[in-house]
Amino acid sequence: MPLHTIEPAQHTAAKAAGLLYLFTSATAIFAEFFVRGRLIVRGDAVETAKNIVASERLFRLGIASDLITELGVVALVWALYVVLKPIDRNLALLAAFWRLTEASVFTVSVVDALAAVLLLSGADYLQAVGTQQLQVLALFFVSLQGAGWRIGYVFLGLGSTVFSYLWLKSRYIPRALAIGGVFSSLLLAIGTLAIMVFPSLAAVVTLVYMAPMAVYEVTLGFWLLVKGIRAPTVA
Repeated sequence: MPLHTIEPAQHTAAKAAGLLYLFTSATAIFAEFFVRGRLIVRGDAVETAKNIVASERLFRLGIASDLITELGVVALVWALYVVLKPIDRNLALLAAFWRLTEASVFTVSVVDALAAVLLLSGADYLQAVGTQQLQVLALFFVSLQGAGWRIGYVFLGLGSTVFSYLWLKSRYIPRALAIGGVFSSLLLAIGTLAIMVFPSLAAVVTLVYMAPMAVYEVTLGFWLLVKGIRAPTVA
C-alpha cells in the first residue's frame, strides 16, 4: 500500500518539470554548441569579432536562447518545489533559492554578450576607439560571460544536489537515478570551484565534469514526462 498520497498538483508539476528539463537542455545546447561553438574562437579576438559581425543574427539568437533557457529554469524550479515540498519544505526552499540565484547570475551574464555585439556594431560613438581595441574588448566581454557562468554553475550544482537528495528521500523516482543526480550535481559544483581556483584544470577536464549532469537532467526529464512520479509502497 502507498506510504502517503501524492496530490494531483504534484503529478502535474512533475510532468511540467520533465518537459522543462528537456526544453531547457535543448535551448542551452543550441546556444552553446550551435552558436558560440561556431562563432567564438578561444584566444583569437580578431577571428571571434569577424565571426560575430558576419553572423550577428545567429549570435543574437544565441543570446535570446540563453534568456529563454533561464525563463524555463525559473518555471522548472517552481515545478520541482511543488513536487518536493511535502518531503521537506525547508530543504526544498534552500534548493529553490540556490537555483534561482543560478538563473539570476546567468541572466545578468547575458548582458556581457550584448556588450560584445554593441562594441562590434560600428556605431558612430565607437569611432574614437581603434578596431583592434574594440575586437579585444568584445572578446573580453564574451569571456566575462563565461566567467559569470562558472559562478552560476556552482549554484546550479548545489541546488540540484539538494533537489536530488529530496528525490532520493521521496522515493518518487528510481533510487539509482536520484543517487546519480546527487553525484553529478556535486561533481558540477566541486569541479567548477576547482577550476576557479586552479584555472589550468579547465584544459585537462574540458567539459567532462559537466557531462554526468547533462545526462542526469535529460534522463530525469524523460522519466518524469513519460513515467511521472509514484508514491512509494510497503509490502
